[in-house]
Amino acid sequence: MTRAKQQKPAAPATPPTIPAIPKPDVPARLAALPGMPIGELKAEWRRLFGTEPPPYNRRFLESRLAYRIQELAYGGLKRETLERLEALGEQIDGKNNTLRRIRHEQRPIAGTRLIREYQGVEHVVTVTRDGYEWQGRPYRSLSAIARAITGTRWNGWTFFGLKGRPGA
Repeated sequence: MTRAKQQKPAAPATPPTIPAIPKPDVPARLAALPGMPIGELKAEWRRLFGTEPPPYNRRFLESRLAYRIQELAYGGLKRETLERLEALGEQIDGKNNTLRRIRHEQRPIAGTRLIREYQGVEHVVTVTRDGYEWQGRPYRSLSAIARAITGTRWNGWTFFGLKGRPGA
């Protein structure tokens, strides 16, 4: 005799409640960010954004959290400003949806350094506004850099450890 499994009702998906930040608390909260351990920064990200933190460096997390704290206390950008920024972004990517998606969702911010050790040699790639730079030369893709390093075809995002991470 077998028992029928009872299915549990699915919990309703409710968006997380983002706390309002009182204006007088802003300076102290901003000053506390540099001294927080990375685990606390990530927990603060979860509280203030309601999502998992992206796999970027500490400086990125601190700067985005600082902006978010001020945004929640004083308000965000005006709709007109957001529209203008979107229009400027479209001028850069030429309304190419693939570039827009990479620009918006995945591509690390300009100035980010990607470090990969391959066969005992450390390779440093810097993300630029227009692509990437490795050994003083500009490249349009990480795959081209991975190919230059290894001599074989690689997915650049996989080679540099960006594929499969949250936000990637």
